[in-house]
Amino acid sequence: MSDQAQRLRDMINTMKKQRMYENNKEADLEVEMKEEVHARVITITSGKGGVGKTNFTINLGLALRKLGYRVTILDADLGLANIDVVVGLIPKYTLAHVIRNEKTIEEVIVEGPEGIKIVSGGSGLSELVNLSEEQLSNLIHSLKSLGRSADFLLVDTGAGINHSVMSFVHATNEIVLVTTPEPTSITDAYAMIKNIVSQDKDKKIRLLINRIENNQEGAAIFEKLNTAAQRFLNVSLEKLGYLYDDASVSKSVKSQVPFICNYPNSLVSQGVFTIASRIINEANGEIYQVGSFKRFMNRLFHGYR
Repeated sequence: MSDQAQRLRDMINTMKKQRMYENNKEADLEVEMKEEVHARVITITSGKGGVGKTNFTINLGLALRKLGYRVTILDADLGLANIDVVVGLIPKYTLAHVIRNEKTIEEVIVEGPEGIKIVSGGSGLSELVNLSEEQLSNLIHSLKSLGRSADFLLVDTGAGINHSVMSFVHATNEIVLVTTPEPTSITDAYAMIKNIVSQDKDKKIRLLINRIENNQEGAAIFEKLNTAAQRFLNVSLEKLGYLYDDASVSKSVKSQVPFICNYPNSLVSQGVFTIASRIINEANGEIYQVGSFKRFMNRLFHGYR
């Protein structure tokens, strides 16, 4: 009986090896393949400020972390970086220090709640346009560790459609666009969608409707934006989910403790966990995970130049 079990295990292992080494690749390619599996990059953006984008980013990162995944957050808001407002951390160093060879990327990373990692882009991102090819190559090399040490890289951009924001948006395959029921927020969200699809109609844009009063309100807003996008831009949007307007959010901001940590059983916390599970379990997730980080880096830095 044990011989049969061993033969079965051997058969399974052989099948795995055959799939892994198809086309008669050398055995040491297994290591290279593992090195090529980088963080899945998701850029979180908004048409206007004040919609809860950064708060959502931090709490989504925490939800993914609590579900067993390694998470790094890149605070890419050049003007109003406010990760510290949500988690009570003020990064001492930014990517600017890495660019100037004053610090390594490991020295720039700060650890947040539950072990999530946070990197501040700061003014360093605006300096990318002036880098020599050698400096750019060195920076990309130093940042590869971010992709290898995380399962998810969440990029928290600024608001609006300026060059800095759009560089990150266009560099990423997966975009989460945050809006609220406010008319100005909806209008600016549509402007963002229009800008994105003007360069890439195949871009995956998912809507998060924040601060809703009920599901009907969220559904109505998604339908309004999706219908407009289909009619005038010839693209369809994806619904990521809704988050309720919850008093626990403002209380957590005041205490500088993310609401998932402070109020894990609140409606808004449960909503973020649902969204995190959806991201993890979506059928085509691995398409974005493999090579996502490398592709993101190349597009980002060349888009800045």
